[in-house]
Amino acid sequence: MKKVVQAGISKRRPDSPEETAFLDLLRTTDMLSRGLGQVLKSEDLSATQYNVLRILRGSPEGLACGELASRMITRDPDITRLLDRLEKRALISRCRETKDRRTVMARITPEGLKLLARLDEPVHSGHRRQLGHLGRERLRLLTELLRVARSQVV
Repeated sequence: MKKVVQAGISKRRPDSPEETAFLDLLRTTDMLSRGLGQVLKSEDLSATQYNVLRILRGSPEGLACGELASRMITRDPDITRLLDRLEKRALISRCRETKDRRTVMARITPEGLKLLARLDEPVHSGHRRQLGHLGRERLRLLTELLRVARSQVV
């Protein structure tokens, strides 16, 4: 294990470029998430709840809860409780399918659409503030590199 001693403090240096990249991704994700979290806090919404609403806005006919869970950015082990909170606020509705009573469909409500419409500009502004300095070409390259990294994850 490599160590760097600085001002009497022992710090472990990453062992590989892969570990360095991983740690940098975690730091960057944390920093970017805090910015989004501040915007969502104004509407008393978590990033996970926002993600669910965003997914459902793209599927106005609704999605089965299992399909919704598979499309989420971060996995939530308790999707039912997450949807309960959104339904309690009348941001989504759920109903059982008539053809297959085991399937529960979730749909965004008009109130959920209004909430997302209020958040659209502040969220986009935050993204521009945080990442706009990279420019289109670097953002395209970053997106491609991240896609390639995800494609190899097992």
